[in-house]
Amino acid sequence: MAIGSILFIIFLGAASFLFFRSVRKIRRNILLGRDVERTDNSSLRWKTTLRVALGQSKMVVRPVAGFLHILVYAGFVIINIEILEIVIDGVFGTHRIFSSWIGVDVYRFFINCFEILALLVLLACVVFLLRRNVVKIARFWNPEMKGWPTSDANLILIAEVLLMSAFLTMDAADVMLMQTSAETLASAGLDKYAINWSGSGFTVSSLLTGLLPTDIATLHIIERFCWWFHILGILAFLNYLAISKHLHIILAFPAVYFSNLKAKGEFDNLESVKNEVELMFDPSVDPYAAPPEPDENAVPVAFGAKDVKDLSWKQLMDSYTCTECGRCTSECPANQTGKLLSPRKIMMDTRDRLTELGNYIDKNGLEAEDDKTLINDYITPEELWACTSCNACTEACPINLDPLSIIVDLRRYLVMEQSAAPAELNNMFTNIENNGAPWQFAQADRLNWKDE
Repeated sequence: MAIGSILFIIFLGAASFLFFRSVRKIRRNILLGRDVERTDNSSLRWKTTLRVALGQSKMVVRPVAGFLHILVYAGFVIINIEILEIVIDGVFGTHRIFSSWIGVDVYRFFINCFEILALLVLLACVVFLLRRNVVKIARFWNPEMKGWPTSDANLILIAEVLLMSAFLTMDAADVMLMQTSAETLASAGLDKYAINWSGSGFTVSSLLTGLLPTDIATLHIIERFCWWFHILGILAFLNYLAISKHLHIILAFPAVYFSNLKAKGEFDNLESVKNEVELMFDPSVDPYAAPPEPDENAVPVAFGAKDVKDLSWKQLMDSYTCTECGRCTSECPANQTGKLLSPRKIMMDTRDRLTELGNYIDKNGLEAEDDKTLINDYITPEELWACTSCNACTEACPINLDPLSIIVDLRRYLVMEQSAAPAELNNMFTNIENNGAPWQFAQADRLNWKDE
């Protein structure tokens, strides 16, 4: 086996090992959350996944960004079908093995399609870079986007530009080699490039051939450099996903499949509270009877969420899936009026806290607890109480994430565990308890409005 094939197998194995180790850790972190049932109505879930995740139906609400994203999404995914051929060539030392399997003409057709998509991806990424850094679209410059989030987005876009450029340059150099006579290639020890390649080559990369040297040895160096740069870049990109917002490339599909199918205005009941209310209204229960003795072995019931472990696994998955596009924040009426709340920051803070806790568990064991919590250390009560529960953020999210559910669970903890609701809400709670209504009127006067 050639040294190139051995090196390729080593790189492929190392990248695969590191990626699956990261995936296992992310899965472990997600499963730190409490259980929630999201397997009902599978037919509707599949339809929603095909429409929203695969069909990008909510992306095109904003046509320019939606169209460009579809180009990048479809192009990058389809182009990387070629990775299968690259892997086979890398392991066995072959060259464009698929051309001998499906024929040169059919192979040329597919590569032409890949090249057109590669050019469109490259151009779309350039436009995205200009929108972020020159036009400076407002939602990309919120306070939570300072530092790493902005660098992360730019790094990914630059990487995609470089990968597509390497792909097209590799094809251009490759075609020039394959159009060289078999005798010349044999004398240079490049027999595997001796494919019967008639015609002008590929559609897009042919535009680059005039910029490349004609020397066989130099062409071979350029082709090999771009080939290695492209495949190693893909393997590095794969592992970069685990620490990047671009993890949504993988998680968007399960996140949409397990998304909330209920009406947007319907809130989940806390099971413990629901049981108490049902018990109060049960006519078979004596209201004057002494309450049962508490079970000393029972796990204490917590109301709401104080930290990430109190959230559901779906909410934790959502935090990893967030694309940081900012559509939720740009639609948030509280944010638009200058309040501190940003639904995108809620998702980012949840992910950051979960990552921090996961790292702490790696060092100290699964049951280890640090001295931080999601509330106060990451998200302030001021942010939570600014939310109007209007669901604009969940409606705007292109992959059906639900920042509001996290906000509501955190607020439940503040109210039911810490009695830390704002004074206005405490007054309302008191009125409901005493008068059966939010207003400070006696129950006997509740219908006086109709006599006005």
